[in-house]
Amino acid sequence: MLSGDPGRNDARPDVAVVGAGPVGLAVAWRCAQRGLRVVVHDPAPGSGASHVAAGMLSPVAEAYFGEHELTGLLTESATRWPGFAAELTGTVGAGIGYRTEGTLVVGLTADDLAEARRLWSYQQGLGLPITPLRPSALRDREPALAPRVRGGAVAPGDHQVDPRRLVAALRTAAERAGVRWRPAAVGSVSEVDARVTVVAAGCGAAALTGLPVRPVKGQVLRLRAPGGGPPGFRHVIRGYADGESVYLVPRDSGEVVVGATVEERADTEVTAGGVLRLLRAAVDLLPELAEYDLVEATAGLRPGTPDNAPVIGALPGRPGVLVATGHHRHGIVLTPVTADLVTELIVTGEPDPLLAPFAPDRFGPTIEEETCD
Repeated sequence: MLSGDPGRNDARPDVAVVGAGPVGLAVAWRCAQRGLRVVVHDPAPGSGASHVAAGMLSPVAEAYFGEHELTGLLTESATRWPGFAAELTGTVGAGIGYRTEGTLVVGLTADDLAEARRLWSYQQGLGLPITPLRPSALRDREPALAPRVRGGAVAPGDHQVDPRRLVAALRTAAERAGVRWRPAAVGSVSEVDARVTVVAAGCGAAALTGLPVRPVKGQVLRLRAPGGGPPGFRHVIRGYADGESVYLVPRDSGEVVVGATVEERADTEVTAGGVLRLLRAAVDLLPELAEYDLVEATAGLRPGTPDNAPVIGALPGRPGVLVATGHHRHGIVLTPVTADLVTELIVTGEPDPLLAPFAPDRFGPTIEEETCD
């Protein structure tokens, strides 16, 4: 589609990105690195789903039944994360909380463990690296786990990053690459003046494109270890506790992220019931968390799609408009691969074969933009 030409006098941007979450910022950064003139439209960068996200990079633990093609994209993006993290931190001179201790998946009761084992069997059948462990081996890795935990598994390649630090770093990297900002909301794609427009607006993409992107509410808690020290565990822990699913993400700063509910709702209210469910499951798995400070309770909206997979590619019937949205619970892990594929599509006009299962036209004709205003 486009190629960089620093000698052009035309002030019109080559690329306009609508949305300044991790995906939109990474697309802007990569495009600017290719010599394109980029502007990002967003009144509040990083205030969407990424502000609430835990930042798990979990292509294995997030591999679910019937999502084979999505699992392939998750795995591909995870292989890009070490280089992406190193390049970004080297560019900005600041860390993004990238950690590689791996993830433990545990079951509290016999029923919880049976459910977990059913998923591990599926994941192992795909050739994914997840290894069941006995309770004694689990506690050798994480002594703070509750004695009631019946068993678990380790996914050594499932890592983590801090999304809030990631957004800050991406914004700095984009600015240093020459990206410009327009801090205003976009009500219609027709308002945007650029050769190519990339809609990376999360749930807001539905109104801008007519695509079936819906909000999926998630409530998340942040705890802090007492005394200002680090948490008493190192691995990300994803657990089943009396039928309740929960994850626990330790940060170097002493923070622990506990999440997340999955609710087919469009509000961002924090409820007593949501907090109770998360805390009860978290403390059942790691009893010491009962002594941690509760410092934040928030809710955000994941951009979901009918098949739980992202929508990436050219918008049918809208020349010059691309979309990169619908990442649901996978926005952070899919950031590097989405940015690379979208940037390559912009520069060459040729979609990578990896994009085929995630093309916008898989949902049929989109609703005309005017009907969504």
